[in-house]
Amino acid sequence: MDDLLWYLVVWGAVTVPGVVLGWLRVFPKAGRPWWAALVPFYNIYVLVVGVARLSLLWYILVLIPVVQIIAAILVNVEVARRFGKSEAFGLGLALLGFIFYPLLGFGSDQYQEGTAEPVGPTW
Repeated sequence: MDDLLWYLVVWGAVTVPGVVLGWLRVFPKAGRPWWAALVPFYNIYVLVVGVARLSLLWYILVLIPVVQIIAAILVNVEVARRFGKSEAFGLGLALLGFIFYPLLGFGSDQYQEGTAEPVGPTW
């Protein structure tokens, strides 16, 4: 049990700062305040509704256990599309966000507000 706890602490110490650091740069590129990346739950709301431009339903789906796995992947694919990136890059955002979000945030990619087709239902 101690090994699992140690692994989770190290994993969290590496991944969470990487994702948040990327969000601190991605959010302003999408016209959102940088500080929104630092507020728990609100940062997910901004990512889903503000950056990915998906409906409030997608934010709720991201908060539901088990369903959140698929919803989070689709949200990240939509974020990638908003920046002109491929679905594969979106999968990278979902699975290795601590690497891909800083690449997106610190890279030269520009946010494209109206060019992406939404993923799934937009109710």
